[in-house]
Amino acid sequence: MKQYLLISLAAFALASCSNNKKVQQETQQFLDAYNKKYTELSVAANEAQWKVNTMIVEGDSSNALAAEAANKAYAAFTGSKENIETAKKMLEQKDMLTELQVKQLNKILYLAANNPETLKSLVDERIKAETAQTEKLFGFNFTINGKAVSTNDIDEILGSETDLAKRQAAWEASKEVGKTLKDGLANLQRLRNETVKGLGYADFFTYQVSDYGMTTDEMMQLNKQFIKELWPLYRELHTYARYELAAKYGVKEVPANIPAHWLTNRWGQDWGAMIEVEGLNLDSSLKTKNAEWLVKEGERFYKSLGFESLPETFWQKSSLYPVAPDAAYKKNNHASAWHMDLNRDVRSLMSVVPNTEWYETVNHELGHIYYYLSYSTPEIPPLLREGANRAYHEAFGTMIGLAAMQKAFLSNNGLLPAGTATDEMKTLLKQALNSVVFIPFSAGTMTHFEHDLYVKNLPKEQYNTRWWDLVKKYQGIEPPAARSEIWCDAASKTHINDDAAQYYDYALSYIILYQVHNHIATNILKQDPHNCNYFGSKATGDFLRDIMKYGASKDWRAVLKEKTGSDLSAAAMLKYFEPLLPYLKELNKGRTYTLPETID
Repeated sequence: MKQYLLISLAAFALASCSNNKKVQQETQQFLDAYNKKYTELSVAANEAQWKVNTMIVEGDSSNALAAEAANKAYAAFTGSKENIETAKKMLEQKDMLTELQVKQLNKILYLAANNPETLKSLVDERIKAETAQTEKLFGFNFTINGKAVSTNDIDEILGSETDLAKRQAAWEASKEVGKTLKDGLANLQRLRNETVKGLGYADFFTYQVSDYGMTTDEMMQLNKQFIKELWPLYRELHTYARYELAAKYGVKEVPANIPAHWLTNRWGQDWGAMIEVEGLNLDSSLKTKNAEWLVKEGERFYKSLGFESLPETFWQKSSLYPVAPDAAYKKNNHASAWHMDLNRDVRSLMSVVPNTEWYETVNHELGHIYYYLSYSTPEIPPLLREGANRAYHEAFGTMIGLAAMQKAFLSNNGLLPAGTATDEMKTLLKQALNSVVFIPFSAGTMTHFEHDLYVKNLPKEQYNTRWWDLVKKYQGIEPPAARSEIWCDAASKTHINDDAAQYYDYALSYIILYQVHNHIATNILKQDPHNCNYFGSKATGDFLRDIMKYGASKDWRAVLKEKTGSDLSAAAMLKYFEPLLPYLKELNKGRTYTLPETID
């Protein structure tokens, strides 16, 4: 009897195993066909968008129309009713499938929610509205006192002018674009929310957050925690900045909040320009180089870590340098990295000139490029060829940019004379005025505004009021004069329009980068995280590739915990800037603090 039972159990196990194998094979056939078509349409859409960004000819809309057509074809496939129904049906048997298959099926449904065929007219309307919004944003003619200016001109004024009236005129000019975008944003708010409801998402913000495997409440609590942990340091930085800027502009009565036009950044997200660290300005060294040298030097850094040479097509097809003044076309000058075919065709869109800013930017953009190449392997299906989460890409790029600016690295690579003396505390202060200051903007102002926009359906008549309430609460910044609801200052930030409900990506990326950098410096290089040298460290390259190579095929939390030994936390960032707190407290003795001691 016992022997008969064992034979029966074995037969059942074999039958079950055979059934599982059959289900997996059928699922794989569907996934293979989907990935093939998905890649084909992604390539077409990317190529069309590449032309839109690199070949802008006034009066010629052919590239924009081609991009719209390619986007519609991509939307029609990813949102197809047949694909949705097939994926859902296969997920009913997910216990029989491999983890990789389940991840791909869930990704198919995630992509479908943004373009469901069942709401085709709504999707088409949204694509058209998004194209129109982008054209208004980037086609806006900025003026100061009736004279046409570019955003670069505005930034130049905010970076160098000390006359507060001229600064205010430039700052206010930068916000005029919001007036033209307000109605379009309200329309996109409606269209984005209605589109994703087709597959059961409550709103567009919740849809975007779900890509992290998190609920909206979980994401909001995480961002609030980042702000809360960094708040004591931010409060000191805010007090320091108020008094230093008041002295700079000759204002005797220090205001409770920082007037927005006092800062060099149009959104107050980076105050680093307040500090100049003698010895760390590379412009004098770099002006003897050419633009190509900067990109080749960036590649040399990655190769020293054990990464491969960039594909030859990178050099042939990228748009790396400024367009000639007499060229018959223009291009988007905002730096970006592109994974054209989800395989080896990687490109970068930059306008490199030999200066410090572009030196750091090159290293950042190549971080994206090498991440693309690391997971473009047969083991990772095209659907999952992306970062472990969206923040990972930004984290690695920014981290390499940070590493390339550390004194030990610069000295090793001949960009700083050996033994160059620098003020270490001033260096740390400058970094904090960039990194720490960014968190209340990204995790606070931007994330909470977009949360309210989509989750709470914020009325159009309250856009500007809500924006400035958040800016005051989280950043301690106020406009130079009252701002009524005729403006929409939030919409002057490009991401509100064309990269919607994802700005928390950047907040998470800063937390991740300090966590990973601290691990590399402390556990691999055995060097001071404030002054270490990645160059030539194959162990550092191996560590990074061990994270990068999985793409999105593994849970991002598990990857972070496995590789750094810790869950996502601001602890490493706090530790990095820990020496700054007593220094700032000493500088701020006798000064009045206007931000509360704690924040909810």
